[in-house]
Amino acid sequence: MRQRLLHEIRLGLTAVQFFTRLPVPAWVGWSPQQAADSVRWLPAVGWIVGAVFGAVLWAAQGLWPVPLAVGLAMWAALWLTGAFHEDGFADCCDALGGHLPPEHALAVMKDSRVGAYAVIGLIVLLGLKAAAWVELAQRGSGPTLIGVAVASHALSRWAPLWVMARLDYVRPEGSGSKSQPLASQRPSAGALVSAAVWALLPSLWLLSQGGAGASVIGAVLGVGLVSVGSVRWLRRRLGGYVGDTLGAVQQVAELVCLLAWSHHGLGGHV
Repeated sequence: MRQRLLHEIRLGLTAVQFFTRLPVPAWVGWSPQQAADSVRWLPAVGWIVGAVFGAVLWAAQGLWPVPLAVGLAMWAALWLTGAFHEDGFADCCDALGGHLPPEHALAVMKDSRVGAYAVIGLIVLLGLKAAAWVELAQRGSGPTLIGVAVASHALSRWAPLWVMARLDYVRPEGSGSKSQPLASQRPSAGALVSAAVWALLPSLWLLSQGGAGASVIGAVLGVGLVSVGSVRWLRRRLGGYVGDTLGAVQQVAELVCLLAWSHHGLGGHV
């Protein structure tokens, strides 16, 4: 039992090491198998990112106007993750925004240069997320905003796992992609269920506080639609997935969560 617990702690810290800039103890180590097994902890990493975002937003609201507070919170989250998922979204905009064949699209995603599609896509994405958070911050209390931030980041990080479970990784072995160790095996049904628990717990906590039922349902259904739709689209467009597409799926799912919260409101917390 103790060894199993230690193993899960190591996997959780491996996910933190891979998906954020936070340091982890040296004993955590690293291996491709360890990285592949750690993906079920991705929604739990969303707890950390969401908590940092929400805490900065709450604190900054006491010092600056809401739009500035939202901007500082977004900067904190971007710094914490190294804009890992946003970078994938930008690469996908360049590669898949036009009508390039799959092999050319994959080559574009490996190119470090940024094109018009990427710039426009990021402006729209970050602008919409900022606008949603301004709306939410003007209506919600501090603890609720932290809960919404954690829920959105956790839920949205389940969507890439569904893509990984349903599609093949399409870059050739030895391509040097940072995400390749994660793709050495598909997440199991158990891993998906475990990740779903971590993804749903923050939303269930919000429900227990007496509000936001429609928002939770909308966010969960939205993430489900993004997950299923992404699988269908990526299968048709690329024949599978790569690391950049996982980042793009997470970003779209996060935006859908925020749109659901903004549309339905914060229930009893408004």
